[in-house]
Amino acid sequence: METETKRTNKTILLKGIKTMALSLVCMFAGPTLLYIAFSNTEKPLYIPILLAALFVCGLAIYFAFKGLKTIMDSMFQK
Repeated sequence: METETKRTNKTILLKGIKTMALSLVCMFAGPTLLYIAFSNTEKPLYIPILLAALFVCGLAIYFAFKGLKTIMDSMFQK
């Protein structure tokens, strides 16, 4: 009986790393937009920028979890 060694699926790993890179971009863009929104509360675009910032912050969290799950799936072969 041959024992097969488990290997990391490199294509899935690369997909997970790309997702984590997208999450990293959102992690910087979201708080930057949030700062811009809070520093201009008297401007008419305050609410749309604030909503966009909160949406981008939410995307950062979503993509971080999705990227980590994809990376774990590539290593531990679901």
